[in-house]
Parts: sequence; C-alpha cells; structure tokens
Amino acid sequence: MAGGTSGDARAVHEGILRRQSARESSARTYARALPIVPVRARGLTIEGADGRRYLDCLSGAGTLALGHNHPVVLEAIRRVLDSGAPLSVLDLATPVKDAFVTELFRTLPPGLADRSRVQFCGPAGTDAVEAALKLVRTATGRTGILAFTGAYHGMTAGALAASGGAPDVQVARLPYPQDYRCPFGVGGPHGAELAARWTESLLDDPKSGVPLPAGMILEPVQGEGGVIPAPDDWLRRMRRLTADRSIPLIADEIQTGVGRTGAFWAVDHSGVTPDVMVLSKAIGGSLPLAVIVYRDDLDVWQPGAHAGTFRGNQLAMAAGTATLAYVRENALAERAAALGTRMLTRLAELTHVFPCVGDVRGRGLMIGVELVNPDADHPASHPAPLASDVGDVGDAADVGAGGMGDLSGTAARPEPTRTPYPAAPELAAAVQRECLQRGLIVELGGRHASVVRLLPPLTISDEQATAVLDRLTDAVAAAVRHQESHGPHQQHQPCPAQRAG
Repeated sequence: MAGGTSGDARAVHEGILRRQSARESSARTYARALPIVPVRARGLTIEGADGRRYLDCLSGAGTLALGHNHPVVLEAIRRVLDSGAPLSVLDLATPVKDAFVTELFRTLPPGLADRSRVQFCGPAGTDAVEAALKLVRTATGRTGILAFTGAYHGMTAGALAASGGAPDVQVARLPYPQDYRCPFGVGGPHGAELAARWTESLLDDPKSGVPLPAGMILEPVQGEGGVIPAPDDWLRRMRRLTADRSIPLIADEIQTGVGRTGAFWAVDHSGVTPDVMVLSKAIGGSLPLAVIVYRDDLDVWQPGAHAGTFRGNQLAMAAGTATLAYVRENALAERAAALGTRMLTRLAELTHVFPCVGDVRGRGLMIGVELVNPDADHPASHPAPLASDVGDVGDAADVGAGGMGDLSGTAARPEPTRTPYPAAPELAAAVQRECLQRGLIVELGGRHASVVRLLPPLTISDEQATAVLDRLTDAVAAAVRHQESHGPHQQHQPCPAQRAG
C-alpha cells in the first residue's frame, strides 16, 4: 500500500473482505472471527491490508513452528526453485524427498526410527488419518476403531467418524482423562485410572459389544478438544493395553509434533512408542505435507492402496527438512517447554483475578484458557464413583508415580476434586474480539468453543511472549467489563466451532 492513504488501505481491506463474503463458501471458519487481510508476515507478526499489525498466536493452526517466512525456510524453498528440480513428482524418489525422510527418521521415538516405513499422503492431516485407519485395518484384518471423547482427527469421513463430534457412531468412544471436567467427577490421578479401567473393561468384557478393534487412535494433547494434555502414565497404560492385545496404537501428532509441546513429539514425554504416527502441519515448514510413519511389520498393503496426486510436493519437503533440522539443532522443543511453563504460570494468576477464568492448562507452547460463567447456578457435586462399578479407589497418597498405581485396595472412595462452572462461549468469543482489537490473533476451541487457545511459533521471544500475555489479560478484563455493564446476553454470538484442516 506504499504511497496510498490510510483511507485507501482501509478501502482495499474492506473490498477484499466483502468479495470474500460474496464468493466463498459458507463453510469458512477463521475468516468469520478474524476479519483481517494479511499482506505481509514475518515471525510472530502479521501486517494487514489496512496497515494494522498483529501478533499471530494462531500460527496457521499450529503449522508455523518457526513463524511466518523464517529465513531458513525461505532459503530452502528458493534452493529448489533455483535448481530447476521438478516441483511435483507423485511418489518418485528425489534428493529432496530423500533428505526429508532422513531428517524425519532422525527425530522419531526410539524403537520406531530403526524399523519405520513412511507413506506420503494427500497434503492434509485428515488424509493421513485416513491412511492410518486404512493401514491398521489392512494389517489386522479387523475393522473397528477405538477413539476418545473430545478428539479431533480431521474433516474427511473416516477422520470425522473417529472425532468427538461424529454425527454417527462408527467407532467405540472411550473417556479421555482430564482434570477440570473429568467425566467421572474426580479428576487427577484417580480420574485417569478410572478412564484406563473403563478402556480395559471394554476390551476384555466379551459382552461389551466391542469386538477386538483394528486400532486405537489418540492425541497426546487434545487440541480442538480444549487443550487437554493426556497424563503420561495414562498414555503408558494405553500402550500396554494395546500391545498386550495386539491392537496397533496410532498417535495423532498432527498439531502436537515438531516441538510444540516441549518435546519433539508429544509421545516423547511419556516414553511411549506408538505403532503408527500421523504427522502434518509443522512437518511441511508452512507448506502442505502429510505422512504416516509406522512399524515395518504393518506394511502389508498392496501398491496403490493409498495414494494422492500431490503427495510429491518438493517445496514442502524442502521447507520441512529445514524446519525439522532447525528445531532439532536449536533445541526449540526444550525452549518451548521452559517458555510454556513460564506463560502457564503467569496465566494461572488470572484464575485468582477473574472468576470467569475457570482453568489454565497446556503443555509447552500449546496453551488453553477456559472461560466459564461464574454467575450460573453452581451444579451439584458429582457423586463419587461406586466401587461396584469401577473398583475401589485408594487415597491419593497410595497412588504410584504419575497417578496410575495399583488401586485394588478398599480404601475410601475419593471426593470430587472440583465442580466447574458452565462453559462461556459468548464470553470467549468476546475475548477473541478484544484480542483482535489489541493486535493479538488467538483461536477458540474446546467442547463449547469456550477455550482461548495460544499456539505461538516456537521462535517467539521472551519480550513477545510478555506482550501476548499483556494483551490477552487486557482483553479478558475488557470483555468482563463489557459483560458486567451490558449483561451476558448482549454479547455477539460466537462463530461455529473452528476446525483446523
């Protein structure tokens, strides 16, 4: 917009948004809540067509591990463009692909890297999920899938069927452990133990109605489900349950991978080695790329069993190699762990200042702030689970490290740890709008779109992190003031739940 006035820039901005609204599908999501027109971007910062600048804590729904237009990514792309190499090669071998696979395998969990196969998929994570489901069904000869409440695995038919919002029941749905809204009203190690016991009972009960499945798919941290990290001991328990029953374990690391949670892969926190890993988003260095990596003994499908025209995207592989190497060589996962801990500590202070901040949670630089309605009638405490239903549960002091010890004793049942207030999606949408007015881009997620999500690039500086937290805190305060003066029903209605592809 050089040489133009601010009025000209605003007119261009509004014109583009108007044409988008007139031309594009009503299925669009982010554009509804974030009416901006990006024209330039670098690192954490986006500049809009109207000249406004924003701190981007959406990062392409977690795609931009290094932020926008990182120099190592741009250089890798330019190298391929300047070389005259073909840009799309289906599944043919190329030096660019060879370098990508070599770097990818270098980062994989121990026990998988030395016996892996990789399948390049269509360029979205949801197609990789489809490939993973197809793979385990082919390898086992079984059809059923185990998935978890709150899950999000994509927007194609098979991926949707395994997600928490599935309209039809095509998979067996299991409880995912969480503290704040524990399905058993317990939370903590006890809640995780009950969730694990439910799964074990379902698998071993011949009258459960669930035959031995082809696989179990889970997210080590549920992102769209509300930023809910799985307890490490629970993940190890799921690994044992599946391994003992020859059920392939699929880890969906589409959003959690490449350092996001403070480890290169989120399963690394627990030391779990899955049978299949579903990877996308950050592995393409900002460009479309999706793969599955899996144990070599599962590699039984026939040629052409899974394919995709754009699975040979050379620019994405070059950008991905540069991103994977940069994160590994510069210890950005460790940096995400340390900075994320500091950010979570400061955000936790909001729960003492604003009653509407119900919970702050996350892992690394995958952070969620759940907003609630503290003025609603407080629901009655959930009764403790009956011993006859789930087994007697001992005192917390008796639980082993990580909260998954032997609970075969007959000690008193635990009381609920907390009874959360109802979710406040209208307030969350208001906070998102207030953030945007202050130059901060955030996403909403969770069961009721009431969780404000932060997914900053791993390259965010300490100063930028402070600015993000300052703007978010100010936005919460402004939204609360507005609600107090106008009432909760005067808030704009939130947009439909935003889903990342």
